[in-house]
Amino acid sequence: MRFSTDLAISALLLAPAFAHKVDLYVPRCPATTAAKFTTQIPSGSPCPSTEVDLCYTDTALQLQFTANGETNFYYDPTQTTNGDIWEYEVMEAFIYKGRDDPQTYFEYEVNPNNVTYNAFVYNPSRVRTAGQPFDHAFINDPFGDGFSVNTVLDKTNGVWKSQSSIPLALFNGEKPKGTTWRMNFFRTITSPSTYPNQQLCGWKNTGLASFHITPAFGTLQFI
Repeated sequence: MRFSTDLAISALLLAPAFAHKVDLYVPRCPATTAAKFTTQIPSGSPCPSTEVDLCYTDTALQLQFTANGETNFYYDPTQTTNGDIWEYEVMEAFIYKGRDDPQTYFEYEVNPNNVTYNAFVYNPSRVRTAGQPFDHAFINDPFGDGFSVNTVLDKTNGVWKSQSSIPLALFNGEKPKGTTWRMNFFRTITSPSTYPNQQLCGWKNTGLASFHITPAFGTLQFI
């Protein structure tokens, strides 16, 4: 209902940034911490288990995505870097360096074909309000810029994993010990028989069928 949606957005926007507790403490590699989720957004219905293991070096954020319970490994093989891979099956990280609810943040996606989507998102309403600006600035040469990704499919056991490295210079964030970040993690699930409909799964429930709700981002401290 529109009324309940408006209330949910208002509650998120009125929550002060300082109210966000730390959800995860991210260690220096090779130690890791994990963001795990098993529910769809916004319904809270069950979703196949998904995990994002995180750690950092002086120059990179390391993310290992693990999608369990996979049955389709569904993607468009014609899509390449920064294509609309989010229309199929992906795992995603939304990343911002700072404590506040961001209006600009980095969107990183990877699909089972090892194809990535890399863009800064401009979302000044913080909740993708209809009629308000919403735009992307793409990183067009991610591998030349220091990104790396390696995706492995285990179809026998219904799992796919992707090890990704994102340069911290992208956020003016090298040597990040002691810094605070806001992030959220997502997974989309579909199949040849259900496409274009998707299950939307997430770490922090946005309260809406949208990932671009930044007051819902979790808070991470780099230690």
